[in-house]
Amino acid sequence: MAASELIQDDEARIPADANVTSSSSPTQTHPPRVANGNPNRLDTAPSPAADALDGKERSQSSRLSCLLQQNQLIHSLSSRLQRRCDYVKISVPEERANRLPSEWWKTGVAFLYALLNLIFTTVVITIVHERVPDKSVSPPLPDKFFDYVDRVPWAFTVTEANGLILVGLWLIQWTFLKHKAIVGRRCFFLIGTLYMYRCVTMYITTLPVPGKHMVCAPKLYSDSTGKIWRILQLISGGGLSLTGSHLMCGDFLYSGHTVMLTLAYLFIKEYSPPWMWWYQWFCWVLSATGVVCILIGHEHYSIDVVIAYFATTRVFWWYHTMANTHELRRAPNNYLSRTWWNPVFNFLEGNVQTTVPIVFLSPLALLSSCRQSYRMVEGGRDE
Repeated sequence: MAASELIQDDEARIPADANVTSSSSPTQTHPPRVANGNPNRLDTAPSPAADALDGKERSQSSRLSCLLQQNQLIHSLSSRLQRRCDYVKISVPEERANRLPSEWWKTGVAFLYALLNLIFTTVVITIVHERVPDKSVSPPLPDKFFDYVDRVPWAFTVTEANGLILVGLWLIQWTFLKHKAIVGRRCFFLIGTLYMYRCVTMYITTLPVPGKHMVCAPKLYSDSTGKIWRILQLISGGGLSLTGSHLMCGDFLYSGHTVMLTLAYLFIKEYSPPWMWWYQWFCWVLSATGVVCILIGHEHYSIDVVIAYFATTRVFWWYHTMANTHELRRAPNNYLSRTWWNPVFNFLEGNVQTTVPIVFLSPLALLSSCRQSYRMVEGGRDE
């Protein structure tokens, strides 16, 4: 009984296994055919689980596409905003204007520096005048220029007239410059420095008068009140012989007239456009004629004029080389930075980040700026 049941069970399992193997056999490549010769079509209707999976995938893909679109939109907006900000930074005109700040208070400091050195020069001239040897004791020193050129009495008047014309032209030109504050403090600093050097050279070496024609005021020795009056008289007359204020001797090494003639021409040429070459040449003729007339009038030794020319031109060129070449300011091998006035230079030019352009203001623009500054001052007083 048990054996017969086992046999029946094995027989029942064999067709099922055969069907499974036949259905899974890789050799069956064609589906079963019906009587009409067409294959049986399998039912391809998706199951509910497959539909759920497809819905989830579609929702996830739609979310991903939305996120990608949002990210692209945000990226494009940020890039456009960044480009817009960069454009605004480059095109703002105030950023360039800040590279050339006026800083009038620094110009005022430079003016006081020049004024104090000019006053100190008058004091030194008064002191040196008391040490000048008498003409009968110490005759004029031999000078090669005097050996070949006789004295012309009116020549020194030409020198002072040319100097006044040059200074007047420079003041008018400086008034119409746009960046007059920066140029003004450069001019004041160089005037003060050159006259301070002149005080040193006058005091340490006192030369005799260069000609017998010179009339020197009497010496006062211990009369302090008389010396103070002479200082005031020299300041009031500008130290010019035309005004009758310069009657003292001893201020020979080096020539102050040569300093002013040369410095005025250098500033006129430096801060005038190239197309004004005729104006520059006219000023050069005035300056050169004035310097030569100093020697023709025998008012200074030749060495006085030569040293004044070299001192003026070299200090002017050193200062403007450092001012216009910004790489030199922090260069380790810049030997010009070893000058004693380099800290003063850094104070005056520290915020000037570019070369000063030659820009002139029209008379109407100059008047409007003066009115605006006047209104600002009045508004500050009312408050």
